[in-house]
Amino acid sequence: MTKRFEGKIVVITGGSDGIGLASAERFAMEGAQVYITARRQEMLDEALDRIGHGAIGVRGDVTNLADLTALYERVARGHGKVDIVFANAGTHQPIPLEALDEADFDETFDLNVKALVFTVQKALPLMAAGGVIVLNGSIAGSKAYPGQSLYNASKAAVRSFARSWTIDLKDRGIRVNVVSPGATETRMMRDYFDAAPGAEEAVVAGVPLGRLGHLEDVANAVLFLASSDSSFVAGHELFVDGGVAAV
Repeated sequence: MTKRFEGKIVVITGGSDGIGLASAERFAMEGAQVYITARRQEMLDEALDRIGHGAIGVRGDVTNLADLTALYERVARGHGKVDIVFANAGTHQPIPLEALDEADFDETFDLNVKALVFTVQKALPLMAAGGVIVLNGSIAGSKAYPGQSLYNASKAAVRSFARSWTIDLKDRGIRVNVVSPGATETRMMRDYFDAAPGAEEAVVAGVPLGRLGHLEDVANAVLFLASSDSSFVAGHELFVDGGVAAV
């Protein structure tokens, strides 16, 4: 195992499960000091046990700006800087247009868009040249999956932010990129499949590589975008989807 992130301070929202947790484990193994957030203390504690390596958990709701402020105040007290932000927290709600209501809209956009914006904004005072921001998007931001227009649109916004922020932050030497998974074996995706018989088979049939993504597939891409291996990559969306979006 390399130590590409020795001495780096990494903040991961939604780090107690799924892609966030898998990425946190990899960053920690490669030498980073990792901070993760989660809303539930029990899940946060379990995640910290898995990550090890002195990882630090800060309980909070990233849709609450006071909680985000508290997160970065904790990082500032502990280490005084942020090198890498993985704005990972998000939700997936497949709701048809005819059925959605205002609460559905607010829940999706508060977490997938608003929280992501302020996760990045509030990190900036602690970031210097060489800093990296990775946003968790989705191939749904580029493909019109039926019955989930809110989710599709929220992830299209993530892609747009990466373009705009690459320009906004270039003079500060901070890179911004998006990792966009396809169907990945997460708890959230498993819940969706369990509620929709036949959906998993249909999804896999549409993947050129013939399987769901694994958590480590996405974590590997996150670490690539966060590392010096991608030092000339900016404003980019990296699909991790077995070829779905490209073919």
